[in-house]
Amino acid sequence: MGANMGKNSSLLDALPSAQGTLHVVMLGLDSAGKTTALYRLKFDQYLNTVPTIGFNCEKIKGTVGKAKGINFLVWDVGGQEKLRPLWKSYTRCTDGIVFVLDSVDVERMEEAKMELIRTAKSPDNSGVPILVLANKQDLPGAREPKELEKLLGLHELGGNAHGSKEGGTHCWHVQPACAITGDGLHEGMEALYDMIQKRRKLAKINKKKIR
Repeated sequence: MGANMGKNSSLLDALPSAQGTLHVVMLGLDSAGKTTALYRLKFDQYLNTVPTIGFNCEKIKGTVGKAKGINFLVWDVGGQEKLRPLWKSYTRCTDGIVFVLDSVDVERMEEAKMELIRTAKSPDNSGVPILVLANKQDLPGAREPKELEKLLGLHELGGNAHGSKEGGTHCWHVQPACAITGDGLHEGMEALYDMIQKRRKLAKINKKKIR
């Protein structure tokens, strides 16, 4: 089912977009905790999950800060290697990307970096804000956000959420989190919402300059 929909070039257009609903795609390597994070955000409880073949899709509502009351339509896409070519079908026309990272799995950090940079540098995703959910922060050996920024090469993408640059560069933010307990998840969505709003304001300013 997911694979078939993944071939649809206008996947996100297939759903009626409710007024004010932001489209967000949740990516990351298999076993990073994407689906656990999605359902913790949706139901505020831990659900035991199975590997995602295809995608899960849920509407969630922001609960903290600037994102309080904001609706997000979140697509959680399977992270197994054979499914990753489908990611680009889900990221078209998206407002934001959530990249879920296993903060403990240093052996696969280079693989995670490769997939994140590839996604970010796709022409379809130019300038789309990226929230890196540094998951599994409750486990021994979890790397801290500052170290993860370096390991993932995030500075190659441009300025971060507090110092974004104009042009085709990305605004990004690393949020420490634990999908099982929910720690950091809603704070991450607030950071993503803030980046989306900044990008929209910048686009309006640039349009005025062109005129």
